[in-house]
Amino acid sequence: MPRLTPPQELDKLAEWINATPAEVSIDALLQQPGNDTPRRTLQRHLALLVEQQRIGVSGEGRATRYHRLSPPSKPTQQSPTTAPAVAATAAGTADYVPASAEGAAIRAAISQPRHLRKPVGYQLDFLSQYHPNDTAYLPHDLREQLHGLGRSPAEQTPAGTFAKDILNRLLIDLSWASSHLEGNTYSRLDTERLIEFGQAAEGKNALETQMILNHKQAIEYLVLQPEHAQVHTDTLIALHAFLSDGLMADPAAVGRIRRRAVEIGGSLYLPIALPQRLEELFGIVTQMAAEITDPFEQAFFLMVHLPYLQPFEDVNKRVSRLAANIPFIHHNLCPLSFIDVPQQAYVDAMLGVYELNRVDLLRDVFVWAYERSCQQYVAVKQNLVPPDIFRLRHRLALAEVIAAIVRQGDAATEEAVKRRMPVSVLPVDQEHFVQLALAEFGALHAGNAVRFGIRPLEFGEWAKGYNGDR
Repeated sequence: MPRLTPPQELDKLAEWINATPAEVSIDALLQQPGNDTPRRTLQRHLALLVEQQRIGVSGEGRATRYHRLSPPSKPTQQSPTTAPAVAATAAGTADYVPASAEGAAIRAAISQPRHLRKPVGYQLDFLSQYHPNDTAYLPHDLREQLHGLGRSPAEQTPAGTFAKDILNRLLIDLSWASSHLEGNTYSRLDTERLIEFGQAAEGKNALETQMILNHKQAIEYLVLQPEHAQVHTDTLIALHAFLSDGLMADPAAVGRIRRRAVEIGGSLYLPIALPQRLEELFGIVTQMAAEITDPFEQAFFLMVHLPYLQPFEDVNKRVSRLAANIPFIHHNLCPLSFIDVPQQAYVDAMLGVYELNRVDLLRDVFVWAYERSCQQYVAVKQNLVPPDIFRLRHRLALAEVIAAIVRQGDAATEEAVKRRMPVSVLPVDQEHFVQLALAEFGALHAGNAVRFGIRPLEFGEWAKGYNGDR
């Protein structure tokens, strides 16, 4: 949700809309006597109120209208079951996620009016009481369940292989879903057109378009260069630079630890303001996360403590959602796309962390979201060709032999391959290796020869001499 939004401005806007019997447009709001709020700022305020379910919205584009909401019904609890995050509540509807009894209690607490909730600052104990690989926000059985859900056909391949295999789908899903949680009104189809064809949706403002494109660049940064898929301060700062590009009031705040105090709209939590202390804690949080060995616990820790610390002036939650995917990319697990995660459930869960230092509701959201993401990628995983483990094991030797034959101008024959057989290929594997190398030559062309370090000119010269053999 947007930062630096004075609560009293939001309260006044929400009260006016809820006191108005008819639907109102943004143009009507701009024309209200005494209003001097810029249109873009008003759009952010309205998006935040909708996200918090304090007002309703209907229509799209120029037909968008805002209206009052009926008072929400209070959630009811039932007895918890043995499965995590499945205790049925009234929140377990289309606009929420199934919440545990603890999660429902958090929702009830943060749903109270502001004057009944206690203003709080950053609680160092919340962080210091966590000990990597000893403390666990996610119980062992739950982590085992998530590991079973998230396994991919590429689990024995180099880091990042599975994410690369489904990159096109991941770019659309994660860019859209993460932006949607920030109030972005792009549809998934709009997002697909923007990412695949560069076509911005009609009726959307430039900031929404920029937000989607920023996500695309940040995801590609993690996936296309697997060395970036590690929990490190430089990686997190780079993610912020990508995600906040063109969206910050102060351009110098892009990719920089914040140097001023911030407020969180809709919350009574006041994050740390001292820059030196903030930078120190950012390093501690990152180091603690890096020490966690279980990828699911590591992902969830980042989702909890990065937004709680608020190391950047804005875009903290977006950074945490992409950072949560680092361990999944690194371990070739199903990514967490946040597809279909209800805004209000996520907002409530973060408020529970901010104001109560309780993670139960966010854990409910995390588990539901991961299960949903895995469901989305089941068909994708089934359609992937299983990796050739033999080829992966001998990929360096294969590249060495193919490049040598091309550069020395030899014909691609069984004899030529055997003559250059590296000692790393065991005798039992040599026949298979020869057949694999010849098969690669059968599919070799100027466009894919670069995989073996062969330049187009080198391939062209070789192909001229052996075109008849190929």
